[in-house]
Amino acid sequence: MKRFLFSLLAFASISIYAQDITNPNLILGEWIPKEGKSHVKIEKIGNKYFGKVIWLKEPLDKETGKPPLDKKNPDESMRNQPIMGLRIMKDFVYIGEGVFKEGRVYDPKNGKTYCGKITIISENEIDLRGNICGFSLLGRTETWTRIKN
Repeated sequence: MKRFLFSLLAFASISIYAQDITNPNLILGEWIPKEGKSHVKIEKIGNKYFGKVIWLKEPLDKETGKPPLDKKNPDESMRNQPIMGLRIMKDFVYIGEGVFKEGRVYDPKNGKTYCGKITIISENEIDLRGNICGFSLLGRTETWTRIKN
């Protein structure tokens, strides 16, 4: 009887864990990109997921002594907006099994926007893949780590 109960509890624990990984809201929260130079908060607006910069390792531009700006944005009218608070992930849609697609990822380091895919790896890790739209082989994947409060 003890073995049966232990097996049942173990199975239930594994099932709950697996269900959590496929819960789209598991992605919500604050994440550290691979380089560790920023923190990004992922939030849900309507039925889509977005991410914005909420912390910078270097909060002041070395040249100006002011908050860094989105200087490389292809839209000249946007080059005076601060990186802090910048929405760098837009319009991700949960398609199932821990995967989000149809979104765009903006890289303020080069001013380019990429097609994106997010995969939940675990409760504390996600993979973010950015690629040239239409060419999924031309891109890179980064693992982001959850910030534990």
